Amino acid sequence: MYPGSLRSFCSALSNLCCTPSSASTSTMLLRSPAPVRRALSPPALLASSSATAGVPRCCSCPAPGTSGAANPQAGYSMGNSTSRLYSALAKTLSSSVITKHQDYLEQTDPEFLDPIDPKDLLEECQIVLQNRPARLQRDFVDLRTSFVRNHQPIRVMQWNILAQALGEGKDNFIQCPMEALRWEERKCLILEEILAYQPDILCLQEVDHYFDTFQPLLSRLGYQCAFLPKPCSPCLGVECNNGPDGCALFFLKDRFTLINNTNIRLTAMKFKTNQVAIVQTLKCNETGKLFCVAVTHLKARNGWETFRSAQGADLLENLKQITQDAEIPLIVCGDFNAEPTEEVYKQFAESSLNLNSAYKLLSTNGLTEPPYTTWKIRPSGECRHTLDYIWYSQQTLKVDGALSLLTEEQIGPNRLPSFNYPSDHLSLVCDFTFNENPEKFLRLSEI
Repeated sequence: MYPGSLRSFCSALSNLCCTPSSASTSTMLLRSPAPVRRALSPPALLASSSATAGVPRCCSCPAPGTSGAANPQAGYSMGNSTSRLYSALAKTLSSSVITKHQDYLEQTDPEFLDPIDPKDLLEECQIVLQNRPARLQRDFVDLRTSFVRNHQPIRVMQWNILAQALGEGKDNFIQCPMEALRWEERKCLILEEILAYQPDILCLQEVDHYFDTFQPLLSRLGYQCAFLPKPCSPCLGVECNNGPDGCALFFLKDRFTLINNTNIRLTAMKFKTNQVAIVQTLKCNETGKLFCVAVTHLKARNGWETFRSAQGADLLENLKQITQDAEIPLIVCGDFNAEPTEEVYKQFAESSLNLNSAYKLLSTNGLTEPPYTTWKIRPSGECRHTLDYIWYSQQTLKVDGALSLLTEEQIGPNRLPSFNYPSDHLSLVCDFTFNENPEKFLRLSEI
């Protein structure tokens, strides 16, 4: 069905991290992704997966008078009668509760969910993805100026994953086949990307399958989870939607302790807007140091530059209060929907919080943003923009490495999303460490 042969998965999760070459083994400490390859599943699992195939494209709502098996647009169900993990989690929320926003703020208690092995989850995904091309490979760029490290780096992943309702119902990617957008397969591509890079902190936008997919699965992988929906999500205007989209923040509980959580509905010109942010103060369990992580998604589309600037100013004011005027180091992840030429970018770059954009460090002069973080084709034409950023406190944090972007050749002429990449935005991944200067940090005992 696709060019190239199907490949085998790594035999263990540890193999998702590249082993450095012999010449640099003693100094190379960055966790780097290895190729995640897909294998044919055992016949029994394949048969059972085929038996449960038949989920139509629109949020698992069956077409009247049709069975899933006869539906030519059906996708593989992630759960099946032999599944160890997912059969109880694959159900989507009923459309009858989509307007009850409070329901989306009530999370499943992770105490009732058994832990799972990431390798088992990958094996579940490979059943679904066996007929798709191999995932696209990206390299980590080592940005360290010193190879002496006293503590484990903090890996942060930023990603607009593309809301399912918007991808199928509103975004109109004219070069992307609808089959490539089936949730039953696309969610496995998203999970595969997350598992490949093993972030300690994961910041997502356009999440409209939080309660039936990401919260139950990632909590079982050891993450503490938070979600804040948009008050008037555009997803709710799509038939058979799965509820509102919003921002989500996940962190590994064995690495960090939550000290404070702040949910923000951003304002612009004194009016509350439809955009939100989650801000969490965390304590690093290894060092005892505090730092702050924020995730946001600003207003989209041309013509809204002043509006985005006002939202950015509001977010910065909130961050100044939460970080005690930059006493606590800060990492801000988001889809800002703004090119580096926009005023909101300038606001963050010149803020008293002393922030820098991590992905500038991949440029030859360290001053230029990547040429794109999103690339798609719509009826209005081809859109290639830099909209996604990871900002950080440059006095107290340093970037040890960053994940390279997909090349134009890898993305292909039909652009994103595609059969082997699930979103129209690229994921950004950075490794951070604290600058070793104790007086610059605020410890838990000091607040």
